[in-house]
Amino acid sequence: MNRTGLVIALGLSLVIGLLFGIYPELDLKLAALFYDPATASFPSKQNGLYAFARDAAMWIAWALALPALFAIVAKLLRPDRPMLMPGRAAVFLLVTILLSAVVLTNLTFKSYWGRPRPVVVTEFKGPWKFVPWWDPRGECGRNCSFFSGEGATAFWTYAPAALTPPAWRPLAYVAATVFGAATSGLRMAFGGHFFTDVAAAGLVSFFVIWLAYAWIYRWPSTRLTDAQIEAGLARWGRPGYRLWRRWRRRAAA
Repeated sequence: MNRTGLVIALGLSLVIGLLFGIYPELDLKLAALFYDPATASFPSKQNGLYAFARDAAMWIAWALALPALFAIVAKLLRPDRPMLMPGRAAVFLLVTILLSAVVLTNLTFKSYWGRPRPVVVTEFKGPWKFVPWWDPRGECGRNCSFFSGEGATAFWTYAPAALTPPAWRPLAYVAATVFGAATSGLRMAFGGHFFTDVAAAGLVSFFVIWLAYAWIYRWPSTRLTDAQIEAGLARWGRPGYRLWRRWRRRAAA
């Protein structure tokens, strides 16, 4: 999560945004690679192995976030005990996955950006008109195409990669990129998303993670310590813990 990565991500955003904004038909051409005109369908969607791989990708991503959730909940319930993992790592992982995979996708863009999915546009025998990535005025009412929630979740694996030892970090970033790209490729093969949907998902996840990492670990004005985060969680959990102890004493009496 250094400046080089940020510059690369900004450059990709500019190139992809402009290229597919000026030539939106490129999205259709890429989606057509997975479409079978003979059956008027995206045949990969019927492949059981691909479907399992899609589900497994989400299980893997959320499994990587579960220790952080468990550590924070455990600290809130038992503020008298030390955290089960470093406080900064727990907050970093949980906040980034919630922002990238839930808030900015399903609760924001996918609910209000009316871009139809490939499987339902007229070019692929669907009922709705295709619109480019920048146009929110599509006919989709909810759970729309822009941008991909599963793509954002898969590319969120940049977050745990950023916490690996420095010697292993480049390899971890490569693994996260391959994992995100493969998962996004499956979404395109199923007719669930256009290329710009999954590209935006990966870039948004990266920017969220970059900013969160800088905020928690790098910038001197906002940088936190594990002890500060643990103390803050303990303060939030202490009132509930006191009530629970009082209830236990009364029940015992």
